[in-house]
Amino acid sequence: MEFESADPSVVRSIKQRELLNAWLRAATRHRPLPLIDDFQPNRVGNELADMMTLDVVGHGDDARFLITQAGTTLSATYGSDRFEPAKPANRYLDNAIGPERYARVVALYRACLKHKRPAYSISTVQDADNKDVSYERLLLPFGRGDGVEHIVGSYKSISIEGGFKIKNLMGLKPKAVPVILVRAIIDRDFVPSTASRQLSDDVIELG
Repeated sequence: MEFESADPSVVRSIKQRELLNAWLRAATRHRPLPLIDDFQPNRVGNELADMMTLDVVGHGDDARFLITQAGTTLSATYGSDRFEPAKPANRYLDNAIGPERYARVVALYRACLKHKRPAYSISTVQDADNKDVSYERLLLPFGRGDGVEHIVGSYKSISIEGGFKIKNLMGLKPKAVPVILVRAIIDRDFVPSTASRQLSDDVIELG
């Protein structure tokens, strides 16, 4: 499946849209990539459970992604204890989620590196009760100069059928293999609205 060129409206989650707006604000200060120190989303503390930060080690197709912070819900989603906060978070993504799962997601991370722009995907998968669940992944690139040095990811699960079981949703043996519906590079309409430029007093840095 090819990556489509998209504007910020492709992102469905309101919370992920807020994170994207914060990236856009930071991107107005430095080109071609914003600095992670300038990334100041509003009320990010409520979102950390669904987020992950990674350092990029290497370049191009040889690059690997070193996890430096992982949200508490990722362990349940992937059916693994490797993301538990009590255990060291500094490990490579390919090792943390395993080669089979990594092969399904690595194209999005590499596209984020190549284009130096936010990458977004939507996959559908079934939970243990056969409910259809959308898994929405937003990757935001940061760096100094021309190379992506850090990626901040937001990972959201939602079902129009109501409550669902998140345990092992994206695990090695999920109920069904995720089906990709959307893969996009957000490279259009890079002018934040006036409202999105306004920072509230409740700002927590992620870095």
